Amino acid sequence: FFAVMPILIGAFGNWLIPLLVGGKDMIYPRMNNLSYWLSPNALYLLMLSFSTDKGVGAGWTIYPPLSVYPYHSGPSMDVLIVSLHLAGLSSLVGAINFASTNKNMPVLEMKGERAELYVLSISVTAVLLIISIPVLGGG
Repeated sequence: FFAVMPILIGAFGNWLIPLLVGGKDMIYPRMNNLSYWLSPNALYLLMLSFSTDKGVGAGWTIYPPLSVYPYHSGPSMDVLIVSLHLAGLSSLVGAINFASTNKNMPVLEMKGERAELYVLSISVTAVLLIISIPVLGGG
């Protein structure tokens, strides 16, 4: 949540996608800014959840049997869940921005099989995130 998405897709994609599709910036710069500023807040809440109450004892996978009432159901688990929701919202906003940039920017003679592989992979990843993150966040 806090390594691959913000660094490889978020930062590298924000730099490379406008260059590859022929624009100066992403199509919605304010959404881009919102996606960026949600990530440090989510990371801060993640770090806060480790020091709240007794800490999160559910492991890095947040394994459901370990996260229920008898084990660790205190405020630290609640802060961790809010942190993951903020990270998901950041990824969702970024995915909407990537998908709309790839769809609406003037592409420099790259249609169909002539498109860059990175642009296609980010487009597919963005569509998959738009489909899956609301389902994961809703439970």
